[in-house]
Amino acid sequence: MPDFDYDLFVIGAGSGGVRAARTAAATGARVAVAEDRYLGGTCVNVGCVPKKLYSYAAHFHDAFEDAAGFGWRLPEPPVFDWSTLRDNKTEEIERLNDIYGRLLENAGVRLISGRAQVVDDHHVAVSGETFSAAKILVAVGGWPWVPEFPGSELALTSNEVFDLDQFPQRFLALGGGYIAVEFASIFNGLGSESHLVYRGELFLRGFDREVREFTREQMEQKGVRLHFETTIESIEKVETGLLVSLTNGETIEVDAVLAATGRKPHLAGLGLDDLTIQLNPDGTLKVNDRFETSVPSILALGDVTGGPELTPVALAEAMHLVRQHFTDSPAPPLDYHNIATAVFCHPNIGTVGLSEEQAREHCGAIRVYRTDFRPMKHTLSGSQERCLMKLVVDDASDIVVGAHMVGEEAGELIQGIAIAVRAKLTKADFDATVGIHPTGAEEFVTMRSVTRR
Repeated sequence: MPDFDYDLFVIGAGSGGVRAARTAAATGARVAVAEDRYLGGTCVNVGCVPKKLYSYAAHFHDAFEDAAGFGWRLPEPPVFDWSTLRDNKTEEIERLNDIYGRLLENAGVRLISGRAQVVDDHHVAVSGETFSAAKILVAVGGWPWVPEFPGSELALTSNEVFDLDQFPQRFLALGGGYIAVEFASIFNGLGSESHLVYRGELFLRGFDREVREFTREQMEQKGVRLHFETTIESIEKVETGLLVSLTNGETIEVDAVLAATGRKPHLAGLGLDDLTIQLNPDGTLKVNDRFETSVPSILALGDVTGGPELTPVALAEAMHLVRQHFTDSPAPPLDYHNIATAVFCHPNIGTVGLSEEQAREHCGAIRVYRTDFRPMKHTLSGSQERCLMKLVVDDASDIVVGAHMVGEEAGELIQGIAIAVRAKLTKADFDATVGIHPTGAEEFVTMRSVTRR
């Protein structure tokens, strides 16, 4: 067997890459990781972590207003200081970066700084050095993509939006996915005049239609200005900000524009173009159940492979990959069904399993149970915010195939429901579960009347 410098050389120290490196090293493999930007990848630095921190910050706006109905009087109108949030966020991320570094060091993984380039099936070049490896893992994640239009260079991406020098009093998000919807809510909550522009007729394509419509109503009620079936024609820098012209003839003047228009695999400069590696139609790397590309010694996982762009998915893939390649107990193919997800807009969305539309297509006859209500908290707060909960049931088997929620802490709540959906529990199992009172969560086990079939 050829002698290599490393058993596994990982390109990218994001969530998936670091987990694969540490887990492989624990089996006794010799492992190195190359990273040219920051430890922890998108999630830690410009994704999940700072986004959730900013979402928490934005929720305080509602909390201060809600408090009055419970007898709390603030001595003066609360004042938001952007620099405090921004700098505290940066300090927390630096702490996490250090933790990732220590995790690699304690696992015996060598960390190499620099953008790696794949030379051939078993060689990688980084910062003037070339290393050999039995297996090379590409885990570089995605990179924001911005469409070209006049003034598109004036738009921000999610890489920059967390670290603005000045707080934008007027903010516009372009796009209809997680990032656009979340940041429209976040900046609205922090006090901006917030706009969302999306070319489609409704955002969050692929989610349950009723969830999308309910979220639209709640966001509009909170003051987010939604502009559907239009997109940006141009952005012009003017004396008082940025003048955004839309394709429907409307113009909006704002202080910042976030282009949340999708992400593409961050493969530029990796040298993969020179190898016979097959791609999926969307430009992602095509892999098999063992996460092997068409060059078997070159592996890939996470966002570069075209699967769900979720950190927990990359972590699961990393552990699965290591089990396949570095242990004697290979696992069956990773199951991507019933992966729960959350959108941290205001109010939050939590969802797992099939949407109503998907269930009608896959199951045929279904039953839908749904409720929307004003949470108990708001009977005193005065807020008009409502909560939606919904179960989709396969009529023949009685199995709950989908669960959806729009409301406060939906992500926290749906995690537990996800276990039940993945376990293929029935509506009868939900009905037999005694609820916790008084909570909103009990609605998931007390819905008895079929809303529609």
